[in-house]
Amino acid sequence: MSTLLKTFTTCDVRLFLWIARRRRARGIAAVFRWVSRLGDGYLYLAAGLGLALFEPVRGTHFLAAGLLAFALELPLYLLLKHTIRRARPNDAIGHVSAFITPSDAFSFPSGHSAAAFVTATLVGHFYTAFLLPALLLAFLISLSRVILRVHYPTDILAGMILGLSCAVTALCFVSAGAA
Repeated sequence: MSTLLKTFTTCDVRLFLWIARRRRARGIAAVFRWVSRLGDGYLYLAAGLGLALFEPVRGTHFLAAGLLAFALELPLYLLLKHTIRRARPNDAIGHVSAFITPSDAFSFPSGHSAAAFVTATLVGHFYTAFLLPALLLAFLISLSRVILRVHYPTDILAGMILGLSCAVTALCFVSAGAA
């Protein structure tokens, strides 16, 4: 491992531990469990289907862009996760226990963050008035994963970049097809 990568990893772990050691983290874990569940995925599909049903033009384009974005994001997320194979904090740092049971053994990138930022980007594109609330919710979902001790800060940053990239790519195709 290069010196730069070691330094970067050390800073990432230190920031994670600083967050994990906050006394309030334990107290707000219940709230952040709920916030994290908002990013489990089923709500994204329900929102897309609901918008397509009740708003046939913009809602249908939102759903199409969402389906394409997630068709890009999910395989890339799985490829990265199973190629990089970064251990979750509770496995890598012996004295840290997660507040939830993660769905798999690897932490990089955060799938919750990727999905939240796919959705926030699409909401911002199709429903501009809701951009800030969507970004705030995506940020809270991402932060919840660190607060719940299942991801490092760079995991959520990578998820955010992955989600934004997939959403923008999907918008290029959907916008071109809608014109």
